[in-house]
Amino acid sequence: MAAKKDTLINMFVALFVICVVSGGVLGVVYNATKEPIAAAETAKKTEAIKNVLPEFETLKDITVKSAVAGEDAEIPFYLAYDADNNFIGAAVETFTNKGFSGNISLMVGILADGTLKNISVLQHAETPGLGSKMSEPAFKDQFNDKRADSFNFKVKKDGGDVDAITAATISSRAFCDAVNRALLTFENNKGGF
Repeated sequence: MAAKKDTLINMFVALFVICVVSGGVLGVVYNATKEPIAAAETAKKTEAIKNVLPEFETLKDITVKSAVAGEDAEIPFYLAYDADNNFIGAAVETFTNKGFSGNISLMVGILADGTLKNISVLQHAETPGLGSKMSEPAFKDQFNDKRADSFNFKVKKDGGDVDAITAATISSRAFCDAVNRALLTFENNKGGF
């Protein structure tokens, strides 16, 4: 009986040592990769801002309350100004939780007159080959150079002007939802830029 008791104690000790060593290794790896991951995220965001706005001299970042009714979200705005300090547009980091696979995050460039300049997809988990096509020019470029007063930013199935991605209507609707959130919030706040 004593041999079984010793074996059980040895197993617990071995498992405890393995857990402590594994936890320590995970902690070291996390600390070693935390800063490079944050730097990569910042670089991706900076590149997206440059892609969705015309050339600018200075950039000011602010956070604005979403204009969507009943929503308590904060939306980052990156306000772009020319050399004479004239407002030329905003890169709006918008989102939606209505994607087929959850959250979708976009950077939407909106010019001072309310014209949508360009869109970059920051993050999504949509189905490869279907919803993931939102990142491709064939889909996202149909929004470029459009204004909310002359273009309905909804898919055609919902009475809008947007051609949905084939077999990915939910992803297309979610993309439109994020774009509409950016445009609505921009319009409600543009007097303050």
